[in-house]
Amino acid sequence: MKRETLPIPVVVPNIKVHAKRRARLAKILKEGVLLLPTSPEYARNADAHYDYRWDSAFYYLTGFREPEAVVAITLGKKPRQILFCREKNLEREIWDGFRFGPAMAKEVFDFDETYPISELETRIPDLMANEAVIHTPLGASAEWDASVTRWLNAVRAKVRMGVTAPTELRDVRTALGQMRLIKDEVEIDIMARAGRISSDAHIRAMKMARPGMFEYQVEAELLHEFVKNGARQPAYGSIVATGANACVLHYRENSAPLQKGDLMLIDAGCELESYAADITRTFPVAGKFSGPQKDIYELVLESQLACIKAVKPGAPFGKYHEVAVNVLAQGLIDLKLCKGSLNSVIEKETYKQFYMHRAGHWLGLDVHDAGAYKHRDGKWVSLEPGMVLTVEPGLYIRPADNVPKHFWDIGVRIEDDILVTKKGNTNLTASCPKSVKDVEALTAG
Repeated sequence: MKRETLPIPVVVPNIKVHAKRRARLAKILKEGVLLLPTSPEYARNADAHYDYRWDSAFYYLTGFREPEAVVAITLGKKPRQILFCREKNLEREIWDGFRFGPAMAKEVFDFDETYPISELETRIPDLMANEAVIHTPLGASAEWDASVTRWLNAVRAKVRMGVTAPTELRDVRTALGQMRLIKDEVEIDIMARAGRISSDAHIRAMKMARPGMFEYQVEAELLHEFVKNGARQPAYGSIVATGANACVLHYRENSAPLQKGDLMLIDAGCELESYAADITRTFPVAGKFSGPQKDIYELVLESQLACIKAVKPGAPFGKYHEVAVNVLAQGLIDLKLCKGSLNSVIEKETYKQFYMHRAGHWLGLDVHDAGAYKHRDGKWVSLEPGMVLTVEPGLYIRPADNVPKHFWDIGVRIEDDILVTKKGNTNLTASCPKSVKDVEALTAG
């Protein structure tokens, strides 16, 4: 393609990878027709919109990043891969930027057919006709569900003409979720780079955080490192929490001043080429851990390292959470924050006063990525090479009558992104320091 027809700012991913995914999905689904829309644009206020973020499953199959698009794949012996997208519109491109348009999208994104999105209403019923099954994201959007129903009714209206209508609707997210659980080499490379950028951002924050600054100023340091390295957005709203705020799991205000001697918990990761990183580090503001802070921190770190060791092929997903609970519960007993035997603390769940979340989740195009955690029989999914997950135990010690005052308002979480490999695992965020010695060396400046 000539350079003048594809402006330099337009990023085109590895299209062969996306085409192979579509072909693979077609073989899994076997029959019927697949219909998958991308995300709509959302208004922030008045006539201002949020920065556009395409649907993850749609992007996984297409690599296409424009709004107002639908992919349709007719299945069976001779699948047809079809993309509906916006038409070229030079006037709108002056205001909003480049559009591929159907003709160029067909060439660049390797589809069999492409049509203007305006033709969706007339062409989709024809694609549905004489097909038995429709595969689509059921319940994801009331508007999309209404469209699918409308197209179905259009096909049913033609039954007297010898046309048969689909008789079954299946949620395609089940099959897509299983595919997305196993990352390919392209995905792993992107996620490894996202991990390094995010690690550098945390290191920058540790070095820069000083008493008198505000949490949002530390957040700005994270964003600076992300954008400087090509990650234009955080993968989720960054948690930058100092002091008692670190005991709020989803703290988002990021507005409090930093105090010397307080701990700062940062849960932040960049989004790079649509893939998420997710790191948490906890460190003392411009100094060293106090005795109680160090006790809690080292217990969480011990738990996290034991969890990572438990991540390996064949292990059930829930295993490393059990490891976290065992280590943390015993440590809480040793610190006299929980009373009783290890078995009783776990059985009665008294540890949940201080540790109330699970030890991790899938990671990929979404921070909490697609894919089942359990089978229908209730058994955990077994870990396989190519899966990526977070490992993030923590302790959050809020003021309470049964808690010694020197532990009050200590919140610690340590999180890394772990790739399951054939021989065990690889830590994609290992370059971000977390030992007491290394963390204190950074914060002391």
